[in-house]
Amino acid sequence: MAWQTLDDAKAEALSCTRCRLWEGRTQVVWMDGSSVADLMFIGEAPGFHEDRQGIPFVGAAGKLLDQLLASIGLDRSGCCICNVIKCRPPGNRNPAPDEIETCNPYLQAQIEHIAPRVIVPLGNFATRFVLGKQVSISKVRGQRFEALGAVVIPTFHPAAALHGGGQASPTGVALRGDFQLIASVLAELGPAPAEGEPQLVEQASLF
Repeated sequence: MAWQTLDDAKAEALSCTRCRLWEGRTQVVWMDGSSVADLMFIGEAPGFHEDRQGIPFVGAAGKLLDQLLASIGLDRSGCCICNVIKCRPPGNRNPAPDEIETCNPYLQAQIEHIAPRVIVPLGNFATRFVLGKQVSISKVRGQRFEALGAVVIPTFHPAAALHGGGQASPTGVALRGDFQLIASVLAELGPAPAEGEPQLVEQASLF
């Protein structure tokens, strides 16, 4: 499935009934931030607050994400924030495989049309989608990969740090370190290359 523009994909997503999740949603949660960003964060799925407001990462995990962005001199306007699936699963349960598969074209469209240079998948579901491997986030976080035309830096979902004790927890410390890596990679890449100019990125092995 392909859309000519990102707005075309969004318009279809906002009225999507392709999987069972549409029956319980308040609204589709499309994305936040810039549609021309070099940096894209991909989470798992909307939660209660996101479902109500139509914006990803607006709950407690979102506040932590904002703090982590601020720690490297960024805010939401300088990146794109979205999720693997666009509708809230009941009770914030994990998304089912068929729900992920059905919703994948929307995320693929976001990646294709925004063309971020750095993608940060947050947690297992996003990391497995981006890398195309059934990997564990604890095994690959904080490393650099190349996938989907971008440098990929997987890290923990901010919610994992909150559940584990906050920013002072081992997960929180790891998150802060990974955000420093994100800042370093963005600085290393520098300004976007001119159209047609090749760009080399470091690739790490998955195993």
